[in-house]
Amino acid sequence: MKPTFTVFLLFCAPFLFAQTQATTGEKDPEAVRKYARLITGPAIKSHLEVLASDEYEGRETGEPGQKKAAAYIANVFNEMGLPAVGENNGYYQKIGFSRQGFQDVNLAVKGQDAYRNLWDYYVFPNTNPGDLELETKKIVFAGYGIADERYNDYEKAKVKGKIALIYQGEPTKADGTSWLTGTTEPSDWSTEVGKKLRAAKEAGAAAVLIIDGNIKKSVAENRRFLLSPRMKLGLPEEELGDFAPNLFISSNVAEALVGKKREKFIAKRDAINATGEPQKLKLKAPLTLEMDKMVQTLEGENVLGFVEGSDPELKDEIVVVSAHYDHLGMRGESVYNGADDNGSGSSSVLTIANAFQQAKNDGVGPRRSVLFLLVSGEEKGLLGSQYYAEFPVYPLEQTIANVNVDMIGRTDEIQPDPYYVYVIGSDRLSTDLHKINEANNAQFTQLKLDYTYNDDNDPNRYYYRSDHYNFARKGIPAIFYFSGTHPDYHQATDTVDKIEFDKMETIARLVFHTIWDLANRDERIEVDVEGRN
Repeated sequence: MKPTFTVFLLFCAPFLFAQTQATTGEKDPEAVRKYARLITGPAIKSHLEVLASDEYEGRETGEPGQKKAAAYIANVFNEMGLPAVGENNGYYQKIGFSRQGFQDVNLAVKGQDAYRNLWDYYVFPNTNPGDLELETKKIVFAGYGIADERYNDYEKAKVKGKIALIYQGEPTKADGTSWLTGTTEPSDWSTEVGKKLRAAKEAGAAAVLIIDGNIKKSVAENRRFLLSPRMKLGLPEEELGDFAPNLFISSNVAEALVGKKREKFIAKRDAINATGEPQKLKLKAPLTLEMDKMVQTLEGENVLGFVEGSDPELKDEIVVVSAHYDHLGMRGESVYNGADDNGSGSSSVLTIANAFQQAKNDGVGPRRSVLFLLVSGEEKGLLGSQYYAEFPVYPLEQTIANVNVDMIGRTDEIQPDPYYVYVIGSDRLSTDLHKINEANNAQFTQLKLDYTYNDDNDPNRYYYRSDHYNFARKGIPAIFYFSGTHPDYHQATDTVDKIEFDKMETIARLVFHTIWDLANRDERIEVDVEGRN
């Protein structure tokens, strides 16, 4: 946001504060500050020194260290007196993960077995089944592998029990106009390869070979997905059931398959683009494909801390406060403690939960309910929050906002003043949420609120890289607090001794005040912004 707007808020703090207090039902700001003062650097540090200790082995999802961290968080919630709202009368929401990778992949064409993985071909573990042995001469060129009412390759190309050979993308005219969309913008058949894999499966293809004309670039861009076992939600069969086995191949491999029919093949491809009409070509090339896949199933846990609202009419509405407690685990003998990422957010949320529970014990708890959601699997692709968003414990339509805390314990190399926080997402769905955070900061914490990473064109794309996004994509207003990266980010040197607890205390108090306001105002905040989630 523009700096002039922040200055305006500071000058108008008394008015904004009066407006905020009128909606919270608190007439004395000291009644709010009393509980905010429970959020202290030493209190946060007491949790962080446990979660980011070597004993917790970097808290990698599915590993013993993550289990220890989950147990610690559950025990803290229990000692606070929070009700057990998780599975089996406990504090957990359990999550099934699968981790998949290939131990070996071999491709031979016409007896030529010198083709190399990640050079002549590549294969994604998460879109392929388990072990595969395939030997055939039955190969059919099926254009672009599209099955759409506007254009359908499988009307002519019968691929049942055969291998389908297809191009990436979709048919286009000489001027670049797509035959499917009628514009230069591609359809989702170009952008979502899964659609083609599902279409091939429905057509009965034994496998799909996808021609990649720039294979070196593709391998470079996707190397970490191709080499490292990828973790996904659910069991492998749940994820793979709709996809045909598939392999991306170079132009050289495609030419070997086409052989003497090269001119016919090119003519068919060109005819598709010129006319928008599907073409087919039968090929006979002895082909052997073998895939040896490794599949491992794991279990992680989200940990739930619930403070029930006091207002009979509003308590069914929920504010979800999230932070991920997982990290990168161990690499050899090195422990990646993840003190800032995200021991800082997890420890802060635990102290904030304690402040809310103390208010409830004193008979002045929040009117709406607050769910403190500590998630695992964030480092594997926001998987814990994704699971909650798909299988919520409390209905999403009753969830009025998400407040997310991820890495608030350090100062980056950009900010000259350590008392700042990056605010991301607050205005993308609700102007109310943005104003509430600004007003509470002006009255209570006076941090520098920096919106650099909230820019739609932020090259870091932080808006899409933490757990709030799984709520925002469901249409729930979300705000993400973040203090930036540093040289220790995702390194074994991200340790407790480098955390700035005074700064973190101030940010955590701002988080508390924003949650307090959201939970106590008369009307739930409105979703009044479109097109930015």
